[in-house]
Amino acid sequence: MKTILTSLFAVLILTACKTEPNKEKDVVANAVSEISNELSESQRHHEWVDLKRENGTFKAFAVYPESNVATDAVIVIHENRGLNDWARSFADKLAAEGYLVIAPDLISNTVEGIEKTTDFENTDKAREAIYALNPDQVTKDLQTTYEYLKKDPAGTGNISVVGFCWGGSQTFRYATNNPNIEKAFVFYGTAPDNKTVLENIKAPVYGFYGGNDNRVNATILTTKEAMKQYNKVYEPIIYENAGHAFMRSGAEENAEEGNKKAHNQAWKRLLELLK
Repeated sequence: MKTILTSLFAVLILTACKTEPNKEKDVVANAVSEISNELSESQRHHEWVDLKRENGTFKAFAVYPESNVATDAVIVIHENRGLNDWARSFADKLAAEGYLVIAPDLISNTVEGIEKTTDFENTDKAREAIYALNPDQVTKDLQTTYEYLKKDPAGTGNISVVGFCWGGSQTFRYATNNPNIEKAFVFYGTAPDNKTVLENIKAPVYGFYGGNDNRVNATILTTKEAMKQYNKVYEPIIYENAGHAFMRSGAEENAEEGNKKAHNQAWKRLLELLK
């Protein structure tokens, strides 16, 4: 009897080990299927472009609005999850409002065998790649993206930047490196630790923060003081009862009320400020 139970236990362990990865894949597939369907049904022109790096290329997702005139452009910088379907969907929705939008995949071709974010095994692996990036290389890639848009005849040459989470922090940082961007929209991201670089900013910076995101919000006051010291425009708004990443979670069908309300208010504000 003991031998039979031992054998049965071994079979159960082997079965669990074999099925667990499939369960994880099923959960991921179900989570992104709705957004993927929205992207596939979009009437706007989507295009993957290859942009040059010193040691190769990286991918960027471009979305063109339905317009008979040149339009202003927006660079979308993804979260620390990489350029996933949600980030691409946001780019598409922004293009629906009449903007030429490009979202660079900043971890594209940074890990051997990984061409896009979606090629990573899971979001943890994508996160690891994000935090292994060289900040100077991120700046170079964003500048390459900016120059690509500048040369696109479908655009007016007026380019703003929108970023979320890690991408929000990169938006703030990029504003210190490129004095020619029109506006910077920082969603729950932080300013550079070295506040002296804020003196280089020329564009107005607009902040969007969740009330329940004290890790980020605790940095707002010192950022405001530094921006005021250098006579720069910084207008942060905190959306009460919203958490971190409320633009993503607030767009979900079963979103918590605080996140949903913040998402809707922030989206409206973003569109008004982009005009």
